[in-house]
Amino acid sequence: MTFTHKVRVTTSKGVFELGLDATHAPITTTNFLKYVNDGFYNGTVFHRVIKGFMSQGGGFVRGASGLTEKTGTAAAIKLESNVGLRNQRGTLAMARTGVPDSATAQFFINAVDNAFLNYQDPKAQDPNGYAVFGKVTSGMDVVDQINAVATSSDVPTTDVTITKVEVIVL
Repeated sequence: MTFTHKVRVTTSKGVFELGLDATHAPITTTNFLKYVNDGFYNGTVFHRVIKGFMSQGGGFVRGASGLTEKTGTAAAIKLESNVGLRNQRGTLAMARTGVPDSATAQFFINAVDNAFLNYQDPKAQDPNGYAVFGKVTSGMDVVDQINAVATSSDVPTTDVTITKVEVIVL
């Protein structure tokens, strides 16, 4: 993986840093950085956490009536899963629906190697895979803490809030 950008994520559990790979996943990286630079992720929560699988965030906020989807996402982007990057422990990938080109703002961090999320993996649930575009470069212990929180139906019982996401110098 070639890191072209670095991002710091400050959460209620601590800080971790991500290296982004615009060389292999330029559309996905540009999309993510637009949300970072617009402050979109600030105040969102990790809304889906499956221990020993992944932690997903970037799309929901806590409101008076519970979790609500954050509005203001841009158009969905083209899926860049066939670029040689793999869903391995600590990698950053875009969440999407069952439609390949449907990712907008939501992302996930793989807690373990998840080969079945890779493009055309023989065991894939979806042969289109999920686009990896970065990796945790420091603070994996914080990501592991997030992945270990108590959940109910995969939703953390106590919010893990993303307070700030910012681009930092490589």
